[in-house]
Amino acid sequence: MSTFVRLGVKRVLDALYGPKYLFITNTISCGLMMGVGDVTVQCIERHLSGTRSTGKNDWSRTGRLFVVGVLMGPFNHGWYMFLDRVLPAAKPLVVAKKILVDQIVAAPVMAFGFFMGTNLLERLPFDKSWDEFKQKFWTVYKMDWMIWPAAQAINFFFLAPKFRVLYVSFVTLFWDSFLSYIKHKKVDGHKEIEAK
Repeated sequence: MSTFVRLGVKRVLDALYGPKYLFITNTISCGLMMGVGDVTVQCIERHLSGTRSTGKNDWSRTGRLFVVGVLMGPFNHGWYMFLDRVLPAAKPLVVAKKILVDQIVAAPVMAFGFFMGTNLLERLPFDKSWDEFKQKFWTVYKMDWMIWPAAQAINFFFLAPKFRVLYVSFVTLFWDSFLSYIKHKKVDGHKEIEAK
């Protein structure tokens, strides 16, 4: 890569992850990764159902998940700034505290926001949204405990605070694929929850 291109990329990254644009960068990256996660799941679903060549993406579904990601982005941005301000060091005990607080506070809030946000955009009534959240929360939360503590250990030990949401956005490419799968999965053999 030429020096000119490297300098150009560095300038763009410095601007995007500098104080002026960090909030916008974090917010948009959350939406993009949520959308890409959903497209990934739709491709896998078509492959498994044998309709890979004939099936089409449900772009309105992807759009809804993009919007939910964008709406969750400001929470992520503020959350990591808060954690770094309250627990500023990268020492093992401090990182363990950050991970514990993240799992106990942020994980349930984010799961609630995801299900309620997507259901609101699908025009489901609150009671149906709440029922779906209750049905699927423990599946999501148990998987959250399997993935996020290790991912957050890397985040809190090795990354500069300004890159936390970007890193989490890339991890969430896989996480959002899982969320999209759970969101659109039938529960206990019952039909998907739908608006009436």
